[in-house]
Amino acid sequence: MTPNKLEKGLVSVFTGDGKGKTSTAIGIASRAAGHGLKIYFAFFLKANNYVHGEKHSLSLLSGVKFESFGCEGWVDKDNIRPEDFEQAQKGFDASRNAVLCGEYDVVIMDEINMAVNLGLVCTDDLLTLIKEKPANVEMILTGRYADAEIVQAADLVTEMLMIKHPYNDGIQARRGIDY
Repeated sequence: MTPNKLEKGLVSVFTGDGKGKTSTAIGIASRAAGHGLKIYFAFFLKANNYVHGEKHSLSLLSGVKFESFGCEGWVDKDNIRPEDFEQAQKGFDASRNAVLCGEYDVVIMDEINMAVNLGLVCTDDLLTLIKEKPANVEMILTGRYADAEIVQAADLVTEMLMIKHPYNDGIQARRGIDY
């Protein structure tokens, strides 16, 4: 094993209705950067102008590259626009390149499970990428509604279970805490 390289990379899925999927991925990115690993972080379904503090935090970490792939606003599952497909495909292509190019140790595909669930990314394409993944690359897949085949193909799967959420009491997402 060369310095700052993973000996064994796994595929991890963080899914479920509970809070913490993206936060977990950011924590892993922070930990990996602290060990000198190179990280690629793709934000699916989030436009470049989407205001979230994690972009600023990630920009402060050495060895982290991140990109956003999404249109302004939320994807309407009943009225998916061509640009939603285009952005998701760009994100998948960039993530696939990051997994296979040999430059990155950790590739995080934030909200990829939602992109698959919405039909913006093909399940089979993601399964193929999991199979093609080099042995020393870690893949992190986040988002609700992880496909059963993706769950089966992963090495680690954690489901975030919502037991109680302040949104149900009318408390909106808070800057600095939730985004």
